[in-house]
Amino acid sequence: MKKVMVFGVFDGVHEGHRHFLKEAKALGDYLVVCIAQDHVVEHLKGHAPQLDVSERFDHLRQEDGVDEVVIGDHTLSTWEAVKKHKPDVIALGYDQTLLKEDLERHVQSFDWPVALRTVSAYEPNTYHSSLHNKES
Repeated sequence: MKKVMVFGVFDGVHEGHRHFLKEAKALGDYLVVCIAQDHVVEHLKGHAPQLDVSERFDHLRQEDGVDEVVIGDHTLSTWEAVKKHKPDVIALGYDQTLLKEDLERHVQSFDWPVALRTVSAYEPNTYHSSLHNKES
């Protein structure tokens, strides 16, 4: 079984998120979605998420193709969720450049091989999360 892991805030699942999840799932057999904790979202985006972590968790559990939802690390760059779930592939959104750079610095320290794959954008001028949240 090939396990794929993705990361995100998922503050109101939209079509861009669904495209991301579908493309990630196509990279393997089992999709683990790791959602950022509320304080991490506030640190990264400069504002609290509209939906708290438990609401975002529940919404993602209902999405097609999502096999497991987990809560992200309390502290950035520790990669405890990755170490716990040991994915074969980490799928990244087209706009997750900082996340990709951080993972590239740490991937050699994992004790199993992990492939990093970037998923294509889906109407980025319409469904980019920062645009979506401004409209709400």
